[in-house]
Order: sequence, then C-alpha cells, then structure tokens
Amino acid sequence: MLRWKPKLTTLAPAIIVAGAVAVICLLLIFEERFSALGVIRRLELLSYDWRARQAAEKPISASTNLGFVFISDESIEALNNGALDYRVGLYWPRHVYGRLIRELSQQGATAVGFDVLFPDQRPDHSTNQVPDGLSSDTFFARELRRAGNIVLAADKGVVPHDQFRTNALMIGDISASKDSDGVLRRARAFETYYLWHPLVKLAASKYGFDLRQPRFQRGRISFPISGGLLRKVYKLDEEGNFDAAELFEKLTGKQPKGVVRPFQKPYQSLRVWDMGLAMAARSLHLDLSNAVVIPGKHIILHGRGVERVIPIDAHGRFTIDWSITAFDRRLTRESIESLLLQEQNRRSGDASLMTNRWNDKLVFVGSIASGGNDLTDLGATPLDKETYLTSRFWNTANSLLTGRFIRSTPFTGEIVLVVALGIIAGIVTRCARPGWAVIGVFVAGICYVLLANQIYVTSRLWVPIVSPMAALVLTHFGLVAHRGFTEHFERRRIKNVFAKIVSPGVVNELLKAENLHLVGARRKVTISFADVRGFTQLTDNSQAKAREEVRRRKLPDRDAEAYFDAHSRNLLETVNLYLGLMADIVKKHDGTLDKYIGDCVMAFWGAPAPNDKHAVSCVRAAIESQQAIFKLNEVRAAENKVREEENAQRLLRGEELLPVLDLLDVGIGINTGVVTVGLMGSDAHVYNYTVFGRDVNIASRLEGCARRSAIMIGEATYLELLQDDSGLASTCIEQEPVRIRGISSPIKIFEAPWGEEARESRELTRIGVISNQ
Repeated sequence: MLRWKPKLTTLAPAIIVAGAVAVICLLLIFEERFSALGVIRRLELLSYDWRARQAAEKPISASTNLGFVFISDESIEALNNGALDYRVGLYWPRHVYGRLIRELSQQGATAVGFDVLFPDQRPDHSTNQVPDGLSSDTFFARELRRAGNIVLAADKGVVPHDQFRTNALMIGDISASKDSDGVLRRARAFETYYLWHPLVKLAASKYGFDLRQPRFQRGRISFPISGGLLRKVYKLDEEGNFDAAELFEKLTGKQPKGVVRPFQKPYQSLRVWDMGLAMAARSLHLDLSNAVVIPGKHIILHGRGVERVIPIDAHGRFTIDWSITAFDRRLTRESIESLLLQEQNRRSGDASLMTNRWNDKLVFVGSIASGGNDLTDLGATPLDKETYLTSRFWNTANSLLTGRFIRSTPFTGEIVLVVALGIIAGIVTRCARPGWAVIGVFVAGICYVLLANQIYVTSRLWVPIVSPMAALVLTHFGLVAHRGFTEHFERRRIKNVFAKIVSPGVVNELLKAENLHLVGARRKVTISFADVRGFTQLTDNSQAKAREEVRRRKLPDRDAEAYFDAHSRNLLETVNLYLGLMADIVKKHDGTLDKYIGDCVMAFWGAPAPNDKHAVSCVRAAIESQQAIFKLNEVRAAENKVREEENAQRLLRGEELLPVLDLLDVGIGINTGVVTVGLMGSDAHVYNYTVFGRDVNIASRLEGCARRSAIMIGEATYLELLQDDSGLASTCIEQEPVRIRGISSPIKIFEAPWGEEARESRELTRIGVISNQ
C-alpha cells in the first residue's frame, strides 16, 4: 500500500507486539505475585489435564514393586456374610487390619501404607474374634510393632492415636489440597503436624476449639471457636511454654500433685511426609529427617548412594504424575478379602490358596468402594471426574523411586516463551499476506501445542501453553486490526490522490494491489504532452477585442472592468472545456493525469497501475483526443456562423455583441522510456504523483515540434507500437530527425495520423483564428 514518510505510525507493529506481550506478562506477574488463580492459570491447569490424559494413554517406564490392596463393595460383603472364620459389619474392627498386616509381613512386603485413618481407640469393638484374647486395638498395635514397616495415615492435623502411632514405622500425610475447581493435581511434600499436650487436647474437647488451626503469636497461642468467630487464647512464656498447672486446675478443679515442671511445651511439631514419598523413601533408604528444603525450588533427599530431588512450588507442593491407574497391569493388585483368606489358611496350615505375591512390594491399602459408606474415596483428578484417590500415593512413590517428577518451566522461562511466540506472531502477520498470515499463525500455534504435549509425555516437563498461545493470538489479532485500520486509511489516501487523475477502474485496481510503490520507483512508461496551439496569440487577440468593445460602447471604468472579467471567464471556460475533454479521454484509456501546465495537459501510462501496452493506450488516447476536439470545433464553428448573423443585427441596434466562440487545436508529443515515478510534495502541502527523467523531457520537446492538430511520437514509442499493435504502427509516418536541446544527436520522430480530419482541423482552426482577428 502507500508508503509515506516514516513517522511514529511505522513503529506501530512493533508497539503492538510489545504491548500484547506486555499485557500477558503483566497478567502472569500479577497471578504470580498475589498467588491468584486467574484466567490464564485456570486455563493452564486445563491444558495440563489434557496432557496428563494424553500421557496416561502412552505409559512410560514405572517401578515394578508397587502394589494395591483394595477394599471394594465385594470386600465389605465378604466380611459381612461369613466368608471367613469371623464376621464383621460395615465398620471393621481393628483386628481385621492387624490380620492383613500379619499376612503381608509373612509375604515379605517392604512397607505397607494405610489410606485409612485410625484417630481413636475403639473399645466398643468386640474382642470375641480377636486372637490371643487381646482387644481389637491392642492386637492391631501389636501387629504394627511386629511388622515394623507400617505407615499410618494422618489427615489435616488428625494423627493416629498414640497407641498406634508409636507402634508404626511412621505416619504419612494423606490430606488432599485440591485446586479451586475441585481437581487434585498437586500435593504438599510434607505437612507440619502438632502433637498437642494432653491438657491442651482435653481443653479443646471441653471448650470446643479447633486444634487444627492454631495461630502462633509472640507470647500467646490461640485457636478458633465456633467456626472462627471467637478464639481461645493461652499465654506463653519467653521460651514458648504454657502454665500446665494452671490449665490442669481450670479443667479439673483440683490442685495438681507431683507436677515437677508446671511450665511445659504446648505441642511437639512433627514433619509428616506425603504417604507416597514416605513409602518410597523407606524403599530407597532416604533420610527424610535431614532433607534439604529450598522453598519454591526443590527438596533434596540423600540416602545410601542415592539422591532424589523433588521440585516444589512456593507452597511446598509438587505436581502429581498420574501415570499408573488402579487397573494398570504394572501395579500388583489384590483384594483385602483374598489376603485375609490367605491369612486364615496360613493359620490353619492350608497353603493351597497362598500366592506370596507381595515380596519386596510397597503396598498401599485403600478403598475402591462405591458411594454410600465411610470407605468411599473418590475424587476428581486430571484423568477423570471420579478417580480412586489412593492411586495418588503409588504414583507419588513411583516418581520418587524413578526420580521422574513433573517439572514446571520457571517463571522466567515462561516469560521468554511469551516473548518468543509474540515475536513469531508479529513476524508472520507482518510478512505474510492476510490469508497466509492466519494460516501461518494457526500452524505455529498448533505446532507449539503439540510440541509442548510431546515434551510432557516423554519427559514430564510442564511447558506452559496458555500464556504463550495468548501472546501469539493477541499479537496476531492486534496486528490484523492495525492492518485493517491502516489499509482503510491507505485506501482513503489512494482515493484522495488518484480519484481525479485516473479512471475509477484504475483506482479499483490500485486498491486491490498488494504492493504499491508510490514514494519512488523506476518504471517504463509512455508520457504525453498536449498543448493548445496559438494560445498566447488567442489570448492577446481576445483582450484586444475586449478593449475595442469597451471603447465602442464607451463603458465607464467600473463596467469596463466587469466586462474584462467576463471576457476572461469566457476564455478560461473555453480552455477548461478543451483540457477537460482531453483529461476525460486520458482517464478513459486508463492513463494517469499528471498535471495541467497552463494550457498544456501532461499524462502518462504504465504507472501506478501496470499496463503492458502503455504506448498503444497513450497513442490511441491522443488520436481520440484529436478527433473529439475536431468535432467540438465543428460544433463551435457552426455556432459562430449563427452568432455572426445575430451580431450584424445587434450592431445596427447598438446592442452588446455576442462573443465569438474560440476554436482551439492541440499539438501532442509522446515518448516512451524508463523514468522515476512517485509522489512529490509533503503531507503539510500538496502531493503530486508525477514522473521525471530524460524521456519525460523528450516528450515535452516533441510536443513543441508538433504542428497544429498533429501527434508526434518518439522512436521508442514507435518500436512499442510495432511490437504491440503493428496495424497502428503501420499508419505512422516517419519525419525528419530533430535535434533536441540536451541531446547531442538528432532523434527519429514519427507522426501518428488520426484521419482526414487532421488537415480539415488545421484549416478549420486557421479560418477560426482569422475570423477571430
């Protein structure tokens, strides 16, 4: 389109690219700074879910020592209908789990993790079916101690009862920190639990405050009451101790006896690792107590010649790799009733149903029971709206065992990707045609999405999709909008420049042009100069006749001035009539009307719109111009005869005479050559689309050589006619070579006749001039 003098607008595309990228970066910075789950992060999580599902369909290597003992609806039914030598209801007594521990230990399990909470003792459970005459809780605690490899569950501050916790290997956190859309994607590597002093727990039970939400302040500790509207406050000394004796007296109304230390710690803090991590650390012999934690970056665990790095975010969370489903063939699976039956057969000495599948396995015990009971453990994950959440733990364990965690692109890396895709969109949109630009940006976006997905599937690197794609799309549409506005503006400028100098068809062609150079280009064109012959003499004669009429009529100065003005207007109207006629014919033949130079019309063909036969178009326009002027002169000559008769009568009556219509003829000079073409002028003043160069000067000189009503063409134009219209060229008549100022040797010239009217036109205008005199 039009290319104007460089201004601020030429920087607009770069500004748009920078602006689009800046908008996305600012949104990212805001969400990062304020931990806000804005639209970009929400969409990014959805894109992660899509990749997680793609990865689940293309499994990669996994650890082979993971197993799942599941509790199903059939398990509940089996234990309830007497399939074993004991029968239990929906709420299983603890000895059932003790029997399971015993069997798994016999089969050589490396560790067993229970996704089941044991927060309290259950003295209400019957002891009739418990071996060795123990209570159900005691039997369970004994089996925990004997196995020495059991990890019990803790959830949101709720830890196993001391009887179980102290006999287990450790406790593992099973709390689920779901995103705002209810999907479980991430888990905290560890949680800090507080083992509260017995008196504090007794106070919580009596006063109804929540031990899971303590608020620590200098010299005090408080707990929410009644949903957080009120808080229970206890004072602490400088060492963080509370007055145990005073609290004991308040709770019991008695004086404490034998209290050696009245001031004691209100709690013991305990770092509880995610159950999956805890189980895998047991298998790898990693030292969890000496973990190196770098907030917002990673956790480093060391073991016997083994090191593992867990990437974490600012909240201590890692992303769960949902690679192994509950029905994955790589996962050892067995129902709890099957193992309990094996335990029963082992006790009876019947080895026919023993499988011994659990040697060296990390065993996770959890529920796949359907809704309607306390064992239901379903939730939304990236894989499905309802997933067995126990699968989280063996997937977490698998990540630690294989050393393959989901890594996220650093924030700075995401910014780099946003900038890169914004620049790509800018380059494609600016350099390609609109249709191809859309296709190019679309293809670039699809390729990026597929590449990000492939990177995740193969290496579990979470490359952001939404923010870079947002930069890509925003940049593209910003530039498209700018291009639309610019093209609309440029079209208006083109119409303003060319509407009056070329035909409407040429204007439409210019508006369709993809690349239009108007500020300067070399083009081969054909130039025409058409000048009214004898115009100066005609003007002088006209002014003389006006003065004669003023003297004859003895007009006063004021009326004389008005008469002179009217006479000049008539003369100007005559000239404009001839010039307008030629200009219309120029545009009719798709030429460009350059300018009026006094009584001369300058035009050219071949620019700005291309014309392969510009010489033919120019010569035919000249011929038609001469023919049209001839016909106009005939009409005016006939009108003059009528006026002469009328004026004879007016003269006798002493009336004002009717003016005689001037007859004009035109000499035309045409030449073809390579010239410089473009806009001349400035935005502040006037633009003129014109041509200049040696061949323009030759055309002007040829016009000076032309007789009245003649068309003179240069040799270059004649050669173009020979090539493109031999019939027209054959009518041209070679003239004597002429010398032109500035050119050393004479040049060949030709006359292009335009019919018998040429001789008549010259005679007609000669007679008209004589009559005018």
